[in-house]
Amino acid sequence: MPNMIKILIADDQTLMREGLRTILDLEDDMQVVGTTENGQETYEMVHKLMPDIVLMDIKMPVMDGIESTKKIKQKFPQTIVLILTTFAEDGYIIEGLANGASGFLLKDMQGDKLIAAIRDAARGQMMLPAIIAAKLAARLSHFSSQAQSAIHTERLKEQGIELSEREKELAILMLQGMSNRQIAKTLFISEGTVKNYISMIYAKIGTNERSKAILYLKELGVENLQ
Repeated sequence: MPNMIKILIADDQTLMREGLRTILDLEDDMQVVGTTENGQETYEMVHKLMPDIVLMDIKMPVMDGIESTKKIKQKFPQTIVLILTTFAEDGYIIEGLANGASGFLLKDMQGDKLIAAIRDAARGQMMLPAIIAAKLAARLSHFSSQAQSAIHTERLKEQGIELSEREKELAILMLQGMSNRQIAKTLFISEGTVKNYISMIYAKIGTNERSKAILYLKELGVENLQ
C-alpha cells in the first residue's frame, strides 16, 4: 500500500470542492479528509484533522486564503499549502510564497496534472506552473530595478546632488550618447530647453565639460535611475 496523502480542500464554491474531492478520492494514495468554505474554518480544521496538504483557494469569506496560509504555517509548519487560483496575479504569488505556501495550482489544469502536482508537492517540490513562474520572475525583476534605482538615488544624495525627474531623463539620454538635438527630439522639447537643463546638471555636479559630466554621472550610476 502506498503512503496515504491526507488532503484538506478549502474553497467557497461547492462545485469546486466536490469536484476536487471526486477526482482525488479515486487515487489509491490520496484521501480527502475534509472540505472547508473559508480561511478561518480551514485553519481550525487543520488543527483537528492534521492533513498533509491543504488545497487553498485565495478569495474566501471570513478569512482569505493568504491569511489562512500564514496562520497555518505559523502553527503547523509541516503542513503543505498549495494555493488554488484561476488567475496568475503577481501580488498574490508574492504574498502566498512569503507566507509559506509551497506553490500554486491553476484551477483549470487537467486532472492528471493536478494529481501529479500534489504527489510532487508531498515529496517536497515547489509547485509553480509556467505562467505563474513567469509572473513571479517579472515581479522580482521589477523589485530589483526599484532597489537599484533607490541605491543610486541615495548615492547622488550622498554627493549632495539632487536631480529633478526631467534632469534625470536628460542625464540618462546623455549617457546613451545622444546629442542635444537628439535629446530634444526624444523629449519633444527645444534644443534651447535641453541646453538649459544640461547647464543646471553641470552646475550641480561641478563641471562644464560634457565628457567629464558623462564620466561622473556614469560613476554615480545615473543610467540605472528610472
